[in-house]
Amino acid sequence: MTVVPESSAAFDIERLLVAMRPRLHRYCARMVGSVIDGEDVLQDALIKAVEAHAAAGNIGNPEGWLFRIAHNTALDFLRRRHRQEALRSVEEVDMMVDQLDAVASRQIAATSLRTFMRLPVAQRSSVILMDVLGCSLNEICEIMACSLPAAKAALHRGRTQLREIADEPEDTPQQRLSDADRARLGAYVAHFNARDFDAIRAMIADDVRLDLVSKSRLNGKAEVSRYFGNYAKVSDWRLVPGLVEGHPAILVFDPNELDGAPKYFMLLGWAAGKVATIRDFRHAAYAIDGAEYSV
Repeated sequence: MTVVPESSAAFDIERLLVAMRPRLHRYCARMVGSVIDGEDVLQDALIKAVEAHAAAGNIGNPEGWLFRIAHNTALDFLRRRHRQEALRSVEEVDMMVDQLDAVASRQIAATSLRTFMRLPVAQRSSVILMDVLGCSLNEICEIMACSLPAAKAALHRGRTQLREIADEPEDTPQQRLSDADRARLGAYVAHFNARDFDAIRAMIADDVRLDLVSKSRLNGKAEVSRYFGNYAKVSDWRLVPGLVEGHPAILVFDPNELDGAPKYFMLLGWAAGKVATIRDFRHAAYAIDGAEYSV
């Protein structure tokens, strides 16, 4: 983890939050098992960081401080959702942490979010911090507020369990859009791809709410209409109905990359047959990292 230099005065919190946002999201998403929930956790953590910054005094390691806030916010989320396993005290044994080869490191970094959720919280956090985000053992201790032997033990056991899980057969059935979701998403996508934004405006509710993630929030048809005008000015998108983590979604591809992966996604909420909410990740493309999606 690279520490941002800090003068005796306060560091630039806004600049740090922008720079750290993708890595913080990667951590939060893997901790809670969802890129969508991970963004909610991240936004909550960023609010907490801004509020705490003024009273925090001199922060020697701003990045570690932010990861600690994100870690605690993720744990709060898991508690609220009744998804946290019991945090068992880890036997404090003095064990060496194996140095993984490049292939093993890449395999762990690419592990699915659903697989990470099968690890106890302490193991999950330590593996994500070291093998996905490249933190040191000392940084893991600081973020997790644990001893060095406890961090080593959690990391060793987490890696061992991931290797065991990797040997299990994949039996998760392929999810597909329901006919109803495909029909209404398909209509929205067809009009959008045809640049018929007047037809799109007819589909949205008068009190529609837009979250342009990491950028802005707009309310009401008049304000949200400007959002469609901005899309009309660019041509770097092609929309396809699909699923993201089992949720009906719109996957956005680069029209110049026929076989490329989606760049980002959108989520729509419906009420009384109208689009009531739009969540667009165009300015938070990091959120697609690790997501399970299908078309």
